[in-house]
Amino acid sequence: MKKSRHAEFVRPLALAVAGLFLGMTLGQSVFAADVNVGDDAPKFSAKDDQGNAWKSENHVGEKILVVYFYPADMTGGCTKQACGFRDDMAQLQGADVEVVGVSGDTVESHQLFKKVYDLNFTLLADTEGEVAKAFGVPVRPGGSIERTVDSQNFVLTRGVTANRWTFVIDKNGKVVHKDTSVNAAADSEKIMQVVRKLK
Repeated sequence: MKKSRHAEFVRPLALAVAGLFLGMTLGQSVFAADVNVGDDAPKFSAKDDQGNAWKSENHVGEKILVVYFYPADMTGGCTKQACGFRDDMAQLQGADVEVVGVSGDTVESHQLFKKVYDLNFTLLADTEGEVAKAFGVPVRPGGSIERTVDSQNFVLTRGVTANRWTFVIDKNGKVVHKDTSVNAAADSEKIMQVVRKLK
């Protein structure tokens, strides 16, 4: 039987709409921005690891701002990445750099992560993935992991799981570096190279 012109139009449209809703259901950033080098940095806000409101407008322009997205607290690659920034913090601060880590973990999970690894920079709780979406970082559904610290069991939960991407924003509020294929253990070292070129 011949398909009507109406059917030929409606079916692809229906499939596209279904795919859109499926993506939203799976937690993907369907309408995520596309932020690239040379663009103005998006404005964003989230709760920091102390539960306080952290707004980018209070930080962009004051220092060179590193915003790095990572999947989950207290996991292998993410711990190596965080500890790299921790160990290089004196050099980074000396170059007028502020580092902010962003994941879908809760404030409480961030507090444990910072305590266990003595992290010396701010972590933002992007539990709904809004900050990731503003930067165009893909997100997947969240989850939970169990960790034992000082003989006490903890369940760390996250609303979304972001890809590991890193951005650098200069003092003019421009994105000057975007890395979508981050080597977790070497990220801090790479950022130092980027910052040196800005001088």
